[in-house]
Amino acid sequence: MTASAATAPPERSGLSTRAKVFIALGIYLGVAVLLYVIFGSDGKNEEFKPQDEFKLDPWIELKIGSLDLSFNKATLYLLLTCILTIGTMVWIAKRMQAKPNRTQVIMEGAYDLTYTQIARNNMAAEAAAKWFPFVATLFFFIWFSNMLGYIPLPVNDHEKIDIFGIDFPAFALYAATANLSIPLVLTLTVFFLYQAEGVRKHGFLKYVKSWLPAGVTGAAAVPIFFIEVISQFMRIISLSVRLFANILAGHLLILFMGGGLAVLLGITALGWITLPIAVAFFTLEVGLIATLQAFIFATLTSIYFGEASAGGH
Repeated sequence: MTASAATAPPERSGLSTRAKVFIALGIYLGVAVLLYVIFGSDGKNEEFKPQDEFKLDPWIELKIGSLDLSFNKATLYLLLTCILTIGTMVWIAKRMQAKPNRTQVIMEGAYDLTYTQIARNNMAAEAAAKWFPFVATLFFFIWFSNMLGYIPLPVNDHEKIDIFGIDFPAFALYAATANLSIPLVLTLTVFFLYQAEGVRKHGFLKYVKSWLPAGVTGAAAVPIFFIEVISQFMRIISLSVRLFANILAGHLLILFMGGGLAVLLGITALGWITLPIAVAFFTLEVGLIATLQAFIFATLTSIYFGEASAGGH
């Protein structure tokens, strides 16, 4: 045997990855067709309304004039999020010690994320020290709210479970941040606070003038200034809708793929076909999207505070 023959790489055998993927898809579609042939279709379900899953029916009505303070499932999720956020932080604070334990090591990583990566990277040292508690609270509050939204709780107002003759709400997924009013309130809080910080730091006129990019003078300054004013208010829409839309879309995808589409179309077999997709979406939302959206919201908040305190772009 020659040296070249001894060192030659072994020849590949079997199917390529591409062929295996196509075969798997073919089997998947074949099973789908077979299940449809066996179980058929019951026709479109006119009673099932997917949008009702996000409708907020009052559990305890409380109205003061035109102000509606009724208790509903969004209020419940906000209350649970507050309890989780405060309770977790208090529990962790009591476990701090000179020799770091596992909890402390994890929290030091979370501190590094919220302070170094989010606050300090986007604000000057003085501003970061001042606004870090607010930014970190926002991050953890949104994170807990998002994660809580992927835990099934008995909050379904339209489907009931009979337990010993008593009707209990069915289990469902819901997140407070999937309702636009919650991200909007958080966004308005951020908006007014960083505007107030800019005015406090630089004075009203100087702060407003700082909205113009450096070097813009003359006639061009007028239209650009108005564009900057519009962009300031567009932040309210972009910051709130980004969080709301991502969480709502994730829940809708899980709802439809997890069986909602099968119920809506009246095709029982479709539920078995879309279930693996629902599991994939659920894993993606829990593993990435929930944390990513909290990170983006807190990071943009830090950027806005950094701009306001620095007095310009």
